[in-house]
Amino acid sequence: MSALTDRLDACRAEGRAALVGYLPVGYPDLETSLAAMRVLVEAGCDVVEVGPPYSDPVLDGPMIQHAAAKALEGGVRVDDAFTAVRAVADAGAVPVVMSYANLMLQRGWERFAADLSEAGGAGVITPDLTPDAAPEWVDAARAADVDTIFLVAPSTTRERMHLTCGASRGFVYATPLMGVTGERASVGDAAPRVVAEARAAGAERVCIGVGVSTGAQAAEVGRYADGVIVGTAFVRALGDDGDLERLRAKVSELADGVRTGR
Repeated sequence: MSALTDRLDACRAEGRAALVGYLPVGYPDLETSLAAMRVLVEAGCDVVEVGPPYSDPVLDGPMIQHAAAKALEGGVRVDDAFTAVRAVADAGAVPVVMSYANLMLQRGWERFAADLSEAGGAGVITPDLTPDAAPEWVDAARAADVDTIFLVAPSTTRERMHLTCGASRGFVYATPLMGVTGERASVGDAAPRVVAEARAAGAERVCIGVGVSTGAQAAEVGRYADGVIVGTAFVRALGDDGDLERLRAKVSELADGVRTGR
């Protein structure tokens, strides 16, 4: 058990899914991004994904790519991500980091895990890393009591589904749409299937990242997932002008959705 599993289980006990919000560190500037993460918590996010900006975010859509580029232009670095983790923890949500593997490797697996744990972080989502590709990361995370969160998709084979779910801690991140991140007009019928396959492979908690951008979509996904992950919609709401009230309104809409979905 961990702070992350405790929070997801508490949401389940309330009869609802958790709302998991993502924001990149340093967008549109460092101080505003920290304030924005506090807004996520105040407006209803149970878990916050802190995104260190990366120079080659190939799995992210145009909105998050733009935000990452702007953050890097502003001089944001990895250490700032741990500052954001502390801010989220102090605000009362469970912080996790969503990071590309090369950024972690450059810091060193053990140092990254230790720094995250010291800052109050609960886990790391690694979208471009599979558990068998970096057993050193899994070992370092276990030693630091950091949850390892890996991804599954519609293309994941049964064998790899079992491997990934067995190596994941905290939750399994299910992405039922192929391609980069971004808002979608509809959730699609692959989402409940991927969740069911992950649970059949041993996953106790499955959160969905599927381009959710409205309260109705959050309610739909929250009926069968343990958590609803929202990123692009929150980044767009914040915008280059750093509109915290527009962000607050969007978070409140999605929070209402997960709380009424069941």
